[in-house]
Amino acid sequence: MFSRAALSAIRHVPRFGTRAYADAPMAFTFASQSQVFYNAANIRQVDVPSFSGSFGILPSHVPSLAVLKPGVMTVFESDGTTKKFFVSSGIVTINEDSSVQILAEEAAGIEELDLSAARDVLSKAQSAASSATSEETKAEALIAVEVAEALVKAAESG
Repeated sequence: MFSRAALSAIRHVPRFGTRAYADAPMAFTFASQSQVFYNAANIRQVDVPSFSGSFGILPSHVPSLAVLKPGVMTVFESDGTTKKFFVSSGIVTINEDSSVQILAEEAAGIEELDLSAARDVLSKAQSAASSATSEETKAEALIAVEVAEALVKAAESG
């Protein structure tokens, strides 16, 4: 009963404007400590992994700030091509003017990842976690394991 009342109320709410996602420009800047991948480039969409869940960013997105978690970020360019990047951590800023900045601690194109090297990094991180003697060392090693697991998963998908 409540859901019918809510649905009927929703139908009668006036609409004040529309969003034109496909036509709106979205200036996108994406960089790591060692490389700039995009500098105010016009893109259609970017999907990012964050600690609050993975989400897509389109033009006219609500201004937000999010922390990246290790994983794959997908950029949908204005010409229809798609590029995927591994990001270890970082920050996403979505501004009121539809510009988006992503600053990653470390980033690389998926095609650049070496699966055997990623597995080696994971193995070493797991060894460090199992042999850690202090809480601080163990916490650092577990973070390295989380990043390495995401790196292996990204390398397998590429």
